[in-house]
Amino acid sequence: MIRALVFDFDGVVLDTETPFFRSWQEIYREHGFDLSMEEWASMLGSLSDPEGPYEQLEDHLGIPLDREAIRTRRSKREMELLESENILPGVEAVMHEGRRLGLALSVASSSDRHWVTSHLKRFDLLSQFESIKCAEDVEFTKPFPDLYQAVLLSLNIQASQAIAFEDTLNGVLAAKRAGLYCVAIPNPITRYSPIPEADMVVQSLRDVILEELIEKVNIQSELSTE
Repeated sequence: MIRALVFDFDGVVLDTETPFFRSWQEIYREHGFDLSMEEWASMLGSLSDPEGPYEQLEDHLGIPLDREAIRTRRSKREMELLESENILPGVEAVMHEGRRLGLALSVASSSDRHWVTSHLKRFDLLSQFESIKCAEDVEFTKPFPDLYQAVLLSLNIQASQAIAFEDTLNGVLAAKRAGLYCVAIPNPITRYSPIPEADMVVQSLRDVILEELIEKVNIQSELSTE
């Protein structure tokens, strides 16, 4: 029986990915290059470190950049864009319905705790979550299962008793490796890549009818134990 809902934060509760992309898009445009979201998604999939966008732009220009100056300006612009973002559609409705059904609400995020809790406070949602596990709480973040395992331990429940909501392949892999049923809600960037590992894919949390989802997961769990 389902007893908890576990939300990723970035891209599921709040769209932090688009401001990050748009801040880089503006930097590229200043240097005479157009950066589409499709190209950005492809770039993120092939880059292995945070310096990647700088390296890509330097390759285009053929000259080194003042990375620290760009980093400071880009980060400031990202925060400005982020301030205009609201909680993603359907999040509060699913949370409210989960509460009505007596489910525990929790967060499993690879971001640091201050980042997650400061935004939850801004939207007056922090008190709604029984458990919040972030990068500081585990040795390995997503795609490793540690964050989800930490949430399950804190709530004293089994993996089969929770549903995860994720927006990226790494997040889905983390949830599945921990044994949870996982619903993927691709963000504007990850929608360009398939996430076949997810148990269900929806365009928005507005598309989730929680009672029907729980019934489906409970039946699936019962069948798997027969």
